[in-house]
Amino acid sequence: MDVNQTIVKALEDIGVSYVFGGSGQVNASMLLALRDSKKIKTVIIRNEQAASFMACGYTMFNPNNLGVCFATGGPGAFNLFSGMAVALSDSLPILAITGYTSMGQRGKGALNESTGLSRTPDSQVMFSATTKKSYVLERAEDTCDILEDAINTAFDGRPGPVHIHIPKDVTTAEVTNFRPINIRVKAVKATEEALQKAADALADAISKNKKVLAMIGYGCVRSEASGELLQLIERYQIPFVQTMDAKGLLPENHPLCLGMYGTSGDKAANTYFQEAEVVLAMGNSFAQNATFSFQPDLYANKQLIHVNIDPAEINKVYKADVAVVSDIKLALQELLPLLEKRDLPSLQIGALPNGHYYEEPVHTDAQRIFPGDIVRVLSQNLPDNAIVMGDAGSHMLWLSCYLQLNKNQRYQNPGSFGPMASHTNGCLGVKCANPDKVVIAGVGDGCYQMAGFELMTAVQYNIPVIWIIFNNSEFNIIKKFLLNMYNDEAYMQFENPDFVKYAEACGAKGYRVEKLEEFLPALQDAIALNKPCIIDVLVDSEVYPPFSLGRV
Repeated sequence: MDVNQTIVKALEDIGVSYVFGGSGQVNASMLLALRDSKKIKTVIIRNEQAASFMACGYTMFNPNNLGVCFATGGPGAFNLFSGMAVALSDSLPILAITGYTSMGQRGKGALNESTGLSRTPDSQVMFSATTKKSYVLERAEDTCDILEDAINTAFDGRPGPVHIHIPKDVTTAEVTNFRPINIRVKAVKATEEALQKAADALADAISKNKKVLAMIGYGCVRSEASGELLQLIERYQIPFVQTMDAKGLLPENHPLCLGMYGTSGDKAANTYFQEAEVVLAMGNSFAQNATFSFQPDLYANKQLIHVNIDPAEINKVYKADVAVVSDIKLALQELLPLLEKRDLPSLQIGALPNGHYYEEPVHTDAQRIFPGDIVRVLSQNLPDNAIVMGDAGSHMLWLSCYLQLNKNQRYQNPGSFGPMASHTNGCLGVKCANPDKVVIAGVGDGCYQMAGFELMTAVQYNIPVIWIIFNNSEFNIIKKFLLNMYNDEAYMQFENPDFVKYAEACGAKGYRVEKLEEFLPALQDAIALNKPCIIDVLVDSEVYPPFSLGRV
């Protein structure tokens, strides 16, 4: 086998079923090896940026999946950087493979050269800055060693992306020492001392009937810790909030659920947080939207117990009174027996505060459709186990506020790096990894026009995703920021195409929704059709999603 055939064989052996990439001369033998694979389905995209976002989607709700994307050297490789940044900030195990200039041509200005020599861009430096580790595979006999180290690095500790450069002359070199890749990721487990301190702190709070609040973050999603979380919460009657990144992990109609916490959070969640004396934060990185822009005194007069897989997250924003470095699921599996030995009572919490956006009545004063009303209709008719992706923008906030997820459904926004169009494309990777689940991307008209040509990719490979376009002909949330700061705005409006005709031109199905009552029939038809669909919804541009920089 040559180098690329060896890589494909190794990926088959570890269970990779999809890869996403772009065509190019430097990765030509990769294309041939993937064509001949009987186990891997290859999705060739229109722009390599989409491949990186799809690889993120492929592992986003499937923690054991390795997302794989590839590109030719130079420009193709550079198009992967946005996805690498998402994977790095959002803890997603991704392997990116790109072409590279042959040794004998480096420094001469070869086509697509990115060695950093002779005034060429330096892709090794750039990938090193956007991944956990970047490699250059210079010898065919090192293929399995480098691939093994890269994949283990992607999954080790806090997951993240890795990258391998393969020079053009190496791709066709023969590998004579193939061996299976050994995945040997060590679980991140807390020390006995840290667990004991956490158990002591929780036991003291529960025995004294203090106001304890469980704050569930995205790390709990990656850890698949919902069972352990419910066991802890229900045994001791601990009220809980979920951050935007963890929305839906536990049912939002649970009697102990206070909703989403943060700058766009539910009133009930934000009110109870103010009253809480002890906060058990699990899988939280204390992102800007969950801290009211890093409000410095947010945890003043509160005891903070912080559990996170990454030691760098502990004390990064707020000093923890008790720190537990661990995978969340493993920490709870150890913590629950320690608490059970104490024979503790349940908390006597009394009546919890009210106030959730999804409980509001239908809005009748909007000039066009009120975006939150669309989201509520979606929420009420969302199939069990469905996944909703909210791309960056005001629609993301409408979705996170007005969705109520109760049936093992998931919602995900683009995370802290937050590029527009990431989920417009990433939803395809999500669907590939979850073929039996309905996958819906809630996107803005601005987001969609950045990357909506991948609709043709969805049609070509029959990936049945539904895109709901929040069509207000402007960059709505940016406009709101400008109005707040300057009482003025500029360059926020733009023209939209006829999205229904565009969908039809691509071979997909398109719907146009101008009245609220038209949305549900379109949604139901799109779900039943099980084909790539666009639902173009005309929403009001003069209303803005809930967003507060101050506390309730």
